[in-house]
Amino acid sequence: MSELIHEGKVAIVTGAAGGIGRATAERLHADGATVVGLDINPAVVDNLNQPGLSGAVCDISDDAALKAAVDKVIADHGGLDLIVANAGIFKSGEYIDAPEDSWDLHLKINLTATQRFLKYSIPALKESTKQPSIIIIGSRNFAAPGPGASAYSVTKAGVTQLARVAALELAPFGVRVNVLHPDAVFDTEIWTEEALKKSAERYGMTVEEYKTKNLLRAEITSPGVAAMVSQVAGPVFYATTGAQIPIDGGNDRVI
Repeated sequence: MSELIHEGKVAIVTGAAGGIGRATAERLHADGATVVGLDINPAVVDNLNQPGLSGAVCDISDDAALKAAVDKVIADHGGLDLIVANAGIFKSGEYIDAPEDSWDLHLKINLTATQRFLKYSIPALKESTKQPSIIIIGSRNFAAPGPGASAYSVTKAGVTQLARVAALELAPFGVRVNVLHPDAVFDTEIWTEEALKKSAERYGMTVEEYKTKNLLRAEITSPGVAAMVSQVAGPVFYATTGAQIPIDGGNDRVI
């Protein structure tokens, strides 16, 4: 049996009802952690329902609700060692002149809610003696943005900068902060059939071509990203903080 690299740890994953979030919660649990997944989608409760792995309904854009959810995990489990800021929204085909409410919503959920999540979690993470770690799910759009995703790209750049600052601020307390930048993870709720079709058309590709448009012609999956999250939060990366790790099959614009 392989070593349980997160045995004894307590973790919170946002956006955990499906996709990367659910896969990450399940992987961290399989690697030994007690995990609570948060999501506005009530399905999170049934999807994460076994000993040591549970889901709770939470609108992360509601500051009071988010703080209450984090505080409850800490109170119920006696601390907090690992958080994964994964929740976010993405609307394809929205340019800089998109409606103001869409721009504001992206900022509120993708950027501000991530800052609040860190803010409410940091006091407990500072007290952890189990190699505390923060993982932020960024995006390939940060390094290689494209047209029609202005708000999403800007907010992913924002959370990347937030992570860099957090790495500087939290290193004295032994808390590591790293960013993972996936690309084209199509088994997520963000990638609706409509969004996928629009993106493929912009590149003049079929949907299947678009799914493997990276250098390795590899399709990126939620379980694959989850495995990387678990490793980066684990002991192999004990001396790594402030890093940005792509999971994109190789992108010539990034490389």
